[in-house]
Amino acid sequence: MKRVYTIGVDFGTESGRALLVDITNGQEVATHVTPYPHGVMDEVLIHSGSKLEQDWALQHPGDYLEVIRQSIPSVLAEANVSPDQVIGIGIDFTACTMMPLDAGGTPLCMLDEWRDHPHSWVKLWKHHAAQDEASLINETAKRRGETFLARYGGKLSSEWMLAKSLQILNEAPELYEQAVLFMEAADWVVMQLTGQLARSSCTAGYKANWHKREGYPSRQFLQSLDPRFGDLVEKKLRGPVKPLGSKAGGLTESMAALTGLLPGTAVAVANIDAHAMVPAVSVVTPGKLVLAMGTSTCHLILSDKEVTGEGICGVVEDGIIPGYYGYEAGQSAVGDIFAWYVDEAVPEYVRHKAAEERLGIHEWLEKEAAQYAPGQTGLLAIDWWNGSRSVLMDADLSGVILGLTLQTKPAEIYRTLLEATAFGTRAIIDAFTESGMDVQELYACGGLPQRNRLLMQIYADVTGKEIKVADTVQTAAFGAAMFGAVAAGKEQGGFGSIVEAAEAMARVREETFKPIEANVRIYDRLYKEYKGLHDYLGRGENGVLKRLKALKSGGRQ
Repeated sequence: MKRVYTIGVDFGTESGRALLVDITNGQEVATHVTPYPHGVMDEVLIHSGSKLEQDWALQHPGDYLEVIRQSIPSVLAEANVSPDQVIGIGIDFTACTMMPLDAGGTPLCMLDEWRDHPHSWVKLWKHHAAQDEASLINETAKRRGETFLARYGGKLSSEWMLAKSLQILNEAPELYEQAVLFMEAADWVVMQLTGQLARSSCTAGYKANWHKREGYPSRQFLQSLDPRFGDLVEKKLRGPVKPLGSKAGGLTESMAALTGLLPGTAVAVANIDAHAMVPAVSVVTPGKLVLAMGTSTCHLILSDKEVTGEGICGVVEDGIIPGYYGYEAGQSAVGDIFAWYVDEAVPEYVRHKAAEERLGIHEWLEKEAAQYAPGQTGLLAIDWWNGSRSVLMDADLSGVILGLTLQTKPAEIYRTLLEATAFGTRAIIDAFTESGMDVQELYACGGLPQRNRLLMQIYADVTGKEIKVADTVQTAAFGAAMFGAVAAGKEQGGFGSIVEAAEAMARVREETFKPIEANVRIYDRLYKEYKGLHDYLGRGENGVLKRLKALKSGGRQ
C-alpha cells in the first residue's frame, strides 16, 4: 500500500519550517527550518538604513517564499518521498501579520518606488506602533455602541488589521491610496501557492473582526474613524472568506516547479499558528485550554456557546474547530522575555559557568532556578515586557520586577520571570472563568514546553491544574499538515473533517505535570500580590508605566 503524506509549513517570528507527516499514523517523517534572511526589522529599515520609530516590527515578504523554496524540497529529499505521495499542503502563520499589495498581488515594498517607505513593508504581529489608532477605534466603537466590540473583550488590539490599516492611512495616505489590497501574510502565501485569493475565516475573524453572519465592521463605523477609511472593506479587504479545512486551490505550475510537488496538489485555507495547534494536541471538544507557548503565548479554548468578557481577544464561530465557538486570549511576550534576559541582562560569569558545564545558558539558569522554592527569591514580576494582550489589551504597559537586593542572583531573576508568565496565564484563566467558560484541563504545546521542565511545573503549581504536553515539537506545522489532509479530502486519501484527522494523527505525551500542593498554597499568596500590582499599575490607579514610556518616546524625538 502506497504511503500518503501531507506537508505543514509553519511561518514563525524568526523562521519558517516545513514538516512532512505520514497521515495514516501521524508520524513526523522529516522537517526543515529556514531562518528568515532579513529577520525582524525593529530598529532600521533594510536598503535605506533609515531608523524605525519605537514599537515598529517589519518583515520582508521574500523571506516567506524562501521558506517555500528551501524547506519543502528539503523534506521531500530527506524522506525520499515522491511528489505523487503528497496529497496536500497546509500553512499557518503568526497573525496579524499584514501587508499592502498592488493590483497584481505584489507587496508594495518589492516595488522600487515604495521600497524605502516603512509602511510598504510587512507589519509583523508584534508591530505595536498603531496603539493610537487602536485607542481611537476602541473609544469610537464604545461610544457608538458597536456590537462587534464585545466579542473582543471590549478592546481591539494595536496588533490587528484595523489599527494597522488606519495607521497607514494616517501616516502614509499616498501609500494607502496606492494599496489595492491589505492581506494577512498567511493568505498572501496561499495566494502565491495557488494563484487564488482566499481569505481565511480564522485570520479574518480573529484579526480583522469579521463575523460569520454579520461580516466586517460596518462602512458607517469605519467612516466615523476617518471619512477616507469608509471603503476599507469593499476595496482593500475584498475577497472570499473561506472556512478552515476547505481547499483554497491547487498548486500552480510555477510553485510545483519551485517545491518539487505536483501541480494541482491541494492547498488548505491558511490558519493562525496557535490555532492550528489545537487539533494537533487532540483538542476538538470544549473545556480544554490549549497554551500555545513560544515567543508569545496564545490561550485557546472551545465552547458550544458564545459569551463575552474582559480579556477575551476574540470569539469566532468555527474559528478553530467547525461546530464550536473558538476563544482566544494571549500574552504578547513569554519566550521573548526569557530571551531578553539571556541576551541583554545575564552577567558574563553565568555564560562562563554554563560553558564549563557544557550547558546552554537557558539550561544552566533553569537548573539553578530549580534550586529555589516558591517565594524563596523574594521577587515578583509583571509580565508586560511587550505590553499586555490579555486581560488589559494595552500595548503601552511595560515590565516590572519588585524585591531586588544586592544579594539577588541571576537564577532568582530568571525563575521570577518564569513565574510572572505563569501568573499572567492564571489571570487569563480567571477571566475565562468569570465570563462563564469552564476550564477543565490544560494542554501545552510549542517550543517552550518541550525544553523547560521547570517552567511547566511552575505553570501547574500556579494554576493548580494538571498540564498535558504535545508529543511534537513542531505542533503548529503538524496542525497545518492535518488541515492539508482535510483539504485533500477522503477521495485523495485524506480526511473528511479536522476531527477525523485529529483522531488518526494527534497525540500527547504520557508524562504530565501535576501541581504540588505545597507549592500551590504559596503561589496562591504570590498571585494575590501579582493581581493587586497588575490592577494598580494596569487599570489606571497609577499610570507611572505610561508616563515613563511617554518620556522615553519624547527623548527620542
